[in-house]
Amino acid sequence: MLEQRIQQHFIESADLKYQAAPVLSQPIANAVQALLACVTSGGKVLACGNGGSAADAQHFAAEFVGRFERERPELAAIALTTDSSILTAVGNDYGFDVVFSRQVRALGQAGDVLIAITTSGNSENVLKAVEAAHERDMVVIGLSGRGGGKLNRALRDTDVHICVPHERTARVQEVHLLTLHCLCDAVDELLLGDTENPL
Repeated sequence: MLEQRIQQHFIESADLKYQAAPVLSQPIANAVQALLACVTSGGKVLACGNGGSAADAQHFAAEFVGRFERERPELAAIALTTDSSILTAVGNDYGFDVVFSRQVRALGQAGDVLIAITTSGNSENVLKAVEAAHERDMVVIGLSGRGGGKLNRALRDTDVHICVPHERTARVQEVHLLTLHCLCDAVDELLLGDTENPL
């Protein structure tokens, strides 16, 4: 019984990825172009999210600053989820809803990119970070699921929305991680060519 349940997780995850590939490939490609324009002009990427999405933001930043699968120069990325002093000070003094937006206003500049991750599309602190990014003339790459929620209205035409077509948080997060890997791989491909690790 337990093994069947485990296998069902694998099957659901694989099925969603097959179904989502043709739906998400274009927005992911658009996100790659936004990232490429940012890093080749000396900009940086800020990333934020809550819970598992916070972990995804950190995962992405680590692979941009370090590397994904290929050796390359460092790319500038900061996860806004990692500084416990900022998070607790801002959360205590101003409220948890602005823990990311104050960092975006402090660190973000025109030409930078914000990766805003919210599985529901309704995380208030992520939505406020999107608003702050727009104030700084940044492009936003929004990762969501469940139809996109409030993030649909918060994003501009110049932003990119990668909305996973599923209701279950775990499945959405699994596709978010795959999406972030696609972004890293494609940026490396466009910067370095296809001499290493072809698919």
